[in-house]
Amino acid sequence: MLALSRRFILGLPFIGALLSRTALAQTSSGANTDWRNYANDLSNTRYAPLDQINAGNFNTLEVAWRFKTDSLGPRAEYQYEATPLVIKRRMYTVAGSRRDVVALDAATGEELWMHSENEGERGQNAPRQLSGRGLAYWTDGKEERIVYVTPGYRMIALDARTGIPVSSFGESGVVDLKLNDDQDMDLVHSDIGLHSTPLVSKNTIIVGAAHLNGDIPRNHKNVKGYVRAFDAYTGKRKWIFHTIPRKGEFGYDTWIEPGQAEEAGNTGAWAQMSADPELGLLYIPVELPTGDYNGQFRKGPGLFGETLVAVDIETGKRKWHYQLVHHGLWDRDIPCAAILCDIPVNGKIVKALAQPSKQSYLYVLNRETGEPIWPIVETPVPRGDVPGEWYSPTQPIPSKPPGYDWQGVSPEMLINFTPALHDEAMKLIARYNTGNLYMPPTLATADGKLGTLTTPGTNGGTDWPGGAYDPESHTVYVFSQTQLYLLGMIPNSDPSLSDYPYVRGQPGVRPRGVSPAGAAPPPQRDPDLGRLASAQLTAAAARPPATTVQGLPLLKPPYGRITAIDLTRGDIAWQVAHGETPDEVKNHPALKGLSIPRTGRAGLLGPLVTKTLVVCGEAGFFTTPSGARGAMLRAYDKKTGEDRGAVTMPAPQTGAPMTYMLNGNQYIVLAIGGGTYGAELVAFRLPRS
Repeated sequence: MLALSRRFILGLPFIGALLSRTALAQTSSGANTDWRNYANDLSNTRYAPLDQINAGNFNTLEVAWRFKTDSLGPRAEYQYEATPLVIKRRMYTVAGSRRDVVALDAATGEELWMHSENEGERGQNAPRQLSGRGLAYWTDGKEERIVYVTPGYRMIALDARTGIPVSSFGESGVVDLKLNDDQDMDLVHSDIGLHSTPLVSKNTIIVGAAHLNGDIPRNHKNVKGYVRAFDAYTGKRKWIFHTIPRKGEFGYDTWIEPGQAEEAGNTGAWAQMSADPELGLLYIPVELPTGDYNGQFRKGPGLFGETLVAVDIETGKRKWHYQLVHHGLWDRDIPCAAILCDIPVNGKIVKALAQPSKQSYLYVLNRETGEPIWPIVETPVPRGDVPGEWYSPTQPIPSKPPGYDWQGVSPEMLINFTPALHDEAMKLIARYNTGNLYMPPTLATADGKLGTLTTPGTNGGTDWPGGAYDPESHTVYVFSQTQLYLLGMIPNSDPSLSDYPYVRGQPGVRPRGVSPAGAAPPPQRDPDLGRLASAQLTAAAARPPATTVQGLPLLKPPYGRITAIDLTRGDIAWQVAHGETPDEVKNHPALKGLSIPRTGRAGLLGPLVTKTLVVCGEAGFFTTPSGARGAMLRAYDKKTGEDRGAVTMPAPQTGAPMTYMLNGNQYIVLAIGGGTYGAELVAFRLPRS
């Protein structure tokens, strides 16, 4: 009974699932549309030209079906970040705390099959756990496969019709990604995994790598996050790209201290990637080398840290690169895929890309050459005061488009609901070093400054959900959040904590270190899937002593916003506060009697764009107009940003929305969850006539 192998179970009896699929095929309609990739296409546009759901009827949306994930895995999941695929009337998604793969009837949410892996200690030690962000689909016109990466960093290919592992792929359907990676690593405890989806272009599968949070690394040596491509038929490795160059490779000389490139780790491509099969180019967003705020063991610009790299899809050879941050000290990894777009420039259509970022700049480049569409100016930036640190004298600042959220900290950004609150905020920031976006981490002392206070923080600006793109108007839509972050560095008095001489923290508070190798991970709590789902703990003193004024955010709203950026002009077309005002702000006694406009909410969100609308759910709970606790799914006019409707959800958006047509109905589906509300997929459609 191959259908009951050790690696999967069927959600329905096998014969029933086959009959269900046959019935679906018989009722297939030419009007149906699919959603075949994480962001619908390899260009990462998250766009679908559908308009059955529009401004005139959005408010009437109702729930078509739900798919709860509570029973998948040994514990319930609450931060469900997946975007499902829809192909030929079937929906495919990852789900649950063990990252099961599920096939559903896209019209009803009925489960067709389910594949589950129990990776034991290897899975428990994974740096990126839980359901992850999705999976990929491959077909040659005959075979159809679902490809995903497990928490334990194994790539598995499943027959898309049955969920059975493909025996001709790897070893019985499995490629162990901890092998054949040009480095030796412990198969159980090594710090490498992935929570994003593989990318499939023609017959090539590309896989990146993710690591532990690099807040206070135990050691400046770590596993390296190389990028690899595999043959979609066999699972054999086709090429590898060394994100930390080896001696003799391009970029090696940007590591100016001998031996540091060999010792450093991380530098993974943990985010989604994009590809242009016509140009034959893959666009890889690369994170920092070890560690996030400490560059003492990686002196120099350090390619390919925080760099967008274009490589040949078939060979992995570098074609061009653009480093967004030189020698980063702010954890501003490139967090999402570049959006590929053909835009008018000086009367000609140019093959471009638009890269959202944690720093709230949209970097717009020619995707054939890597040249900026508008000048990006190398601008002098301040030096820090951490002994032994290396500081880049300049950073690249785009001239267009302008920044789309607060950058750095200055008086005009502070809370201003009342003069008294603003004055209190001014006194508070006097305890910190403040300045522009690239004010570096600084020493924290009890009798002096407490470090650098800055924004955006480690999660942006914009983080992993990325943006969306409307090819009709050449407009990028991106969500960003406004959150303060403290970068205070203190001498490390405990070598067992870390081998770095200076670590992030606050004077008088001992930072917490890491658990012993092989220890079971603490519960996953962080929205950036896996930052606490690992053996590493963040610094106890990561938060400033006070980043609020009487419990209100130190910075003035919006706390979350959606920005439309017109790529024909390189300018902001419109911007709206996205997310209802938090209850704790709305009901705060210091604001009694004041009229507070919608403030927006901080979170990690991605929008969807259709023929007429921009659609995005809210982050966080609030008291809805009906008095219930929940969040809203909102729609905006994509041309003007005006409100075009909202419907209530029982929990906030945790994965980016997608849409498709099936049986004459347009569906919008997204993952929600949080608090005590177990994660689920929820599908909306218009009421039946």
